[in-house]
Amino acid sequence: MRHHSRPIFKILAFFLLFLLAEDIHANVITGAEQTNLYLRLLKGKRVALFSNQTGRIGNRLTLDVLLEHHVNVVTVFSPEHGFRGKADAGEKVSSSVDEQTGVRVFSLYGASKNAPDDAEMKKIDVIVTDIQDVGLRFYTYYITMMQLMNRCAECGKEMIVLDRPNPNGFYVDGPILDMKYASGVGALPIPVVHGMTLGELARMINGEHWLKSGKTCKLKVIPCKNYTHQTRYVLPVAPSPNLPNMKSVYLYPSLCYFEATPVSVGRGTDKAFQIFGHPDMKGYAFTFTPESRVGAKNPPLLGQVCYGRDLSQMSDSAIWGRKIDLTYLIEAYHALNIGDRFFTSFFEKLMGVDYVRKMIEQGKDADEIGKMWQDDVAKFKKQRKKYLLYKE
Repeated sequence: MRHHSRPIFKILAFFLLFLLAEDIHANVITGAEQTNLYLRLLKGKRVALFSNQTGRIGNRLTLDVLLEHHVNVVTVFSPEHGFRGKADAGEKVSSSVDEQTGVRVFSLYGASKNAPDDAEMKKIDVIVTDIQDVGLRFYTYYITMMQLMNRCAECGKEMIVLDRPNPNGFYVDGPILDMKYASGVGALPIPVVHGMTLGELARMINGEHWLKSGKTCKLKVIPCKNYTHQTRYVLPVAPSPNLPNMKSVYLYPSLCYFEATPVSVGRGTDKAFQIFGHPDMKGYAFTFTPESRVGAKNPPLLGQVCYGRDLSQMSDSAIWGRKIDLTYLIEAYHALNIGDRFFTSFFEKLMGVDYVRKMIEQGKDADEIGKMWQDDVAKFKKQRKKYLLYKE
């Protein structure tokens, strides 16, 4: 009996791979591309566009297409990294005028990282959000979107989200943020990998009354077509300077925690978020030396030879199978052997809970730590269900 089941198993496995291949190559149409669904909604309105270099229709910026259709874009709201997407992580970006269009750019990531004030909000009727997120709690674009939703709710304005796929949208993993660690890299009680698009997350923000004073924002989402949560969507444009390719996007949920340690995660190299290392991690054959470059002007361990590991040759499917993988962090913790000095206070802000640091220091392995947040994952998947726009 066991012998006869093998051909059936092989057929099933092939069928599943075929389905997955279909999802990988699905012809996704983003919200922005469906101009027939939203241009009429912008007629006669004063529009603010929240976007950056990822807000595109084909190979053109959404801003250019809106202006071509005579939409009155009075301002662009730009997030971390700026409108053209070249500023460093955390770098203050001044408000300016976009040289190519003459439209005023209002930086939401300047000295105060503030949302637009009342005077700014009086100049507009509607905010159009078109930006590529990567679906992680510490990736800041959703926080900026939420700040704008807050201002819309307070000032009686509308937000239209032109939805885009989530390249990490095919799973949920990590602990739900303990709100005592809420910060500029974590603003909602959601897991590290939440698996939602910005449109879905905006619906959840409204539905769960996560805006200030429990208010809701007048919201419309233009959904993607031909997208499900199993689609492996390949980003046409790098979402930020240090996520240069899909390998970095897939490894980011596992490697970002190095930002709260002395270990370099490859900023200042051409393999950011695909490698990790430190000058004192001797005994590794692989080395790299961070240098100053666009998007990483002064990277950690600048000019120092770092010993460590290169993960850039891992297959995508191997990375997907591991989900959030803390083995790299645990390996480096033991390799450096400096005890609690390995972690900064930023670690809890990224991880969202206090037990992970403690468990690593107690010698627990990645599987044991990962089991701690499985209840959070199950709870969140149930909580988010009614806000999803796409099949799981």
